[in-house]
Amino acid sequence: MAKLVFGMNQSLDGYVDHDSFAPGAELFRHFVEQTRGLAGSVYGRRMYEVMRYWDEDRPDWVAEEHAFAAAWRKAPKWVVSRSLETVGPNARLVGDDLEGEIRALKAERDGEIEVAGPQLAQSLAGLGLIDEYRIYLHPVVIGKGKRYFAGPRPPLRLLASDRMPGDVIRLVYAPA
Repeated sequence: MAKLVFGMNQSLDGYVDHDSFAPGAELFRHFVEQTRGLAGSVYGRRMYEVMRYWDEDRPDWVAEEHAFAAAWRKAPKWVVSRSLETVGPNARLVGDDLEGEIRALKAERDGEIEVAGPQLAQSLAGLGLIDEYRIYLHPVVIGKGKRYFAGPRPPLRLLASDRMPGDVIRLVYAPA
């Protein structure tokens, strides 16, 4: 059975905003390796549209960006959206039965399935489907953006904490 993991980069004041800060080169390599090992990813519409950036190679990319794009393209993707009618390669739309489809996905897969997007994570947490939260806490204060927790913070228990490259702390929690 797969484990559903919601993990994102977060500022010290609780925001996730890819336009305001990004992982450094060493931490980015960590995300390349993590993406290579995924059983897949579940995206909300907005986050999926942001991530479509990786669908086509760009001439100014460095080797790690090409590696991430290759890993991202290879991983299966499920997109939760009421407005999209089609999705890109290696992706499919999740139907109206979010809970049933995600439960079935977890049952049929092994490994980790990434959840991308705070609002989607809030919906899945409300259904009791998130197995683990990974907060990559960056030493920045930005004062704007989307909150890591789109709604009330669910009761959590700390599983692990470790220092990552770039003075980032990874906090790993499970629902309490």
